[in-house]
Amino acid sequence: MAISTILVVDDVASHLTEIQGIVAGQGYQVITAQSGQEAVEKAKKQQPDLIFMDIVMPEMDGFAASRELRGTAATKDIPIVFVSSKDQEADKVWARLQGIEDYVTKPYTPEQIIEKINKFA
Repeated sequence: MAISTILVVDDVASHLTEIQGIVAGQGYQVITAQSGQEAVEKAKKQQPDLIFMDIVMPEMDGFAASRELRGTAATKDIPIVFVSSKDQEADKVWARLQGIEDYVTKPYTPEQIIEKINKFA
């Protein structure tokens, strides 16, 4: 799968900017969202090739957003990587049950983000 556009979702501006910079630095177009609801809306309209999403966010958390994306024909196959401070094994298991392809725990390194992009490229 060729990746050109990546949606980055986080309600904390500094985290959003950091991942956006890593992704853009690799030459990808970046779409950003600051809530799960905004992520769902943008994913449906803009059809990114990959999504990096936080879990703990206002309005709609990452789990609920992923369930909605997985339940929509247009977005059900977009790979989602959670980037979260939630590092309990139960969180990772629950993420897999929601159809999440991968998981990065905060704090992360730029190399970890790039590795995940390359995994789906």
